[in-house]
Amino acid sequence: MKTLADRIINFNSSLNFEGALPDNISIMNPFLENPNALEASSRFYRKYYSDNTKRKLILGINPGRLGAGVTGVPFTDTKRLKDPCGIVFDLAPSHEPSSVFIYDVIQKMGGPEQFYNQFYINSVCPLGFLIEKPNGKKVNYNYYDSKELAQTVMDFIIQNLKTQIELGMETEACYVLGNNKNFNFVNFMNKKLSLFKVVIPMAHPRYIMQYKLKSKETFIADYINKLNR
Repeated sequence: MKTLADRIINFNSSLNFEGALPDNISIMNPFLENPNALEASSRFYRKYYSDNTKRKLILGINPGRLGAGVTGVPFTDTKRLKDPCGIVFDLAPSHEPSSVFIYDVIQKMGGPEQFYNQFYINSVCPLGFLIEKPNGKKVNYNYYDSKELAQTVMDFIIQNLKTQIELGMETEACYVLGNNKNFNFVNFMNKKLSLFKVVIPMAHPRYIMQYKLKSKETFIADYINKLNR
């Protein structure tokens, strides 16, 4: 019998977007572009999801370059993959501030094993985007940063949101990281599709680490309070 880990790994390995994107925007698919990301993330999921217990779903926006873009695991950079997750792999070293915050929450909720036994983290759009700046540098881009991009990937998002639920997620509640645009999008979709009984917004870790660092402990407490409801 296939486990939740098997289904997640299969989901990741089959992710692909072939539509035409707006100018200067490219897709970021670590599972196709970096074979090590698929193997490293597969070790992660086999370690924490080799059962068929349903998880509560936490949704970020879309993968970033320094977290899932390297490791294949949302909000988990190479530092956190190694410690506290104990998975050492030949990956380009990465440090993602959002990962720091998420793992501070995880540690206060009993550590990775206890946390991941209850929760599954992914993104509204499971693949990431990059935009090329005039100087040629590519930086993270969100699915909602342009109306054209949002419309282009809408069907892809909806289909993969449904698929992620079908992997083995609870539907009593969905926790959305990003109080404004990301929450508004999921809440709107939920009203149309009735995917969850309730959608609960939480401040995005990147926003907290960049703008509200002095209040980090307050935000951690808010996360724990909402996740334990």
